[in-house]
Parts: sequence; structure tokens; C-alpha cells
Amino acid sequence: MTDRDPQQPERPAEGIRLQKALANAGVASRRVAEQFIVEGRVRVNGAVVTELGSRIDPDHDLVDVDGTAVQLDQSKRYVMLNKPTGVVSSMKDDRGRPDLRGFTKDWPERLYNVGRLDADTSGLLVLTNDGELAHVLAHPSFGVTKVYIAKVDGQVTPQTIQKLVRGIELEDGPIAADKARLLSTSTGSVAGASGGGSLVELTLHSGRNRIVRRMMDAVGHPVIELVRRQFGPLHLGTLPAGRARELTKVERGALLTLARRDTSSTLAGEDEQET
Repeated sequence: MTDRDPQQPERPAEGIRLQKALANAGVASRRVAEQFIVEGRVRVNGAVVTELGSRIDPDHDLVDVDGTAVQLDQSKRYVMLNKPTGVVSSMKDDRGRPDLRGFTKDWPERLYNVGRLDADTSGLLVLTNDGELAHVLAHPSFGVTKVYIAKVDGQVTPQTIQKLVRGIELEDGPIAADKARLLSTSTGSVAGASGGGSLVELTLHSGRNRIVRRMMDAVGHPVIELVRRQFGPLHLGTLPAGRARELTKVERGALLTLARRDTSSTLAGEDEQET
């Protein structure tokens, strides 16, 4: 054993204990977190950790439990908004139109929208102060899917649905829906429709401007109303239009897991291309 100079203060160990970090993040009590570690259910930066004395740096290390990412930085805020029509996806609109500021007053942090929805489109919009996650979710190269429900003019046929999936040509290049399905049709009068109407569900990962409206225009069924119901693992559920709420712990975990997985996949793809 090496004698320590009593005149020199003992240097504290770097970081904090893993079980304490998990408890601080609300994953479980410290004792239950210790069980998770011993059972091999916790990974740090992709490697399983089973030593109870392990320490981590919450500002830099990535931790997951049972494959679900853990939010260690409690300063990060994640909010779901059901954006109503007539509101622009901006924190300050130069033209004086209604913007997103009115929906963020309940949070002291400066929140920003992840991606955009047109003013005449309603539905799920994510607000956060996590810049890295916002980049992953918004950038089309990461392929985060969005699900839209469109009320369109006219009677959509199964053949049209297949055309949307196979792909169509737009002025800025070809586009295909990841998934498409016909929810309902009506031969009666539908508000804004000339010959009945249809409800169509489209799943896309494209971030191109007004893509759903342009796709439906291209197949002869202009959009009357459009709502985004899903963004990645997040579902709008019963959240009323014009209301915002913080994501639950489960939703945050799913969102962070998606962001980390997509980042790793993209970096791996870039490495393969370089070699």
C-alpha cells in the first residue's frame, strides 16, 4: 500500500457512480439500479457494465437500460405540441402571423421546433432545446418517418394507393411513400370537395417542402385537410389542438434511442463509403 501525503488533499474520483446517475435520471431507485447493473442490463457507450463501482460522465457518456436510452442531462426539455392550423412553424414570424411562442410560455428554457409544418397543416410538432437531437430528427438523411392523415378531394382507388407507394415524379425529382393506405371514401358532400372525398394515411421520411400536398395533387386528389399524427416513435394520441405537454419518460427514451441509433447508422455508412 502506498502512503498518502496527509498534506495533499485526496483527489475525488471523476464522474459519478452509474447507479446514482440512473437514480437521478428517474430510471429506478439506486438499489434497483444496482440490480440492473449486476444483471447486465445497463450499457455505457454501447458496452455492458456490471461493476457497481463504475463511474460515468453524464455530460459525455451515453447510457441505456434494456436497449432504451436514458436521459442523463436533466436540463434538456422535450415537448409535444398539437399545432393548430393558421400557426407558422417559427418562434418569431417576420410577417406578424401567429407563431409558436404562445405554446412555450410554460417552460423557462428556450425551445425550438424540430422541422416544420405548413401553416395550413395541423398536428404533431416536437419542441426542444436539444440541438443534437433536433438535427437528427429533422435531417432527411436520418430517415425519421412521419405519418399523415389527409382528407382529399375525390374517390381514391387502390390503384392510386399503389401508385403513391411505387413512386411518382415531381418537379424536384421522384418520390415514393414508405407506406400508404386508404382509410375511407365518401360519395356524399365533403367540405371543400367537389365529388366526394377520401381519407388517406401516408407514411414518409422525406423532409421536402409540402410533400404530401404535392404528392396528392400529382395523383389528382388535392388535399383539403392535413394532420400529422406520428413523428418517429411519438404518437399524437388525444392531445387537443393548441395544447402542448412534456414527453413522458418512455417517450423520451424512445426518442433518444432513435436518435442515437440513427446517428450511429449514418456514421457507419459514412465510414463504409470512405473505405
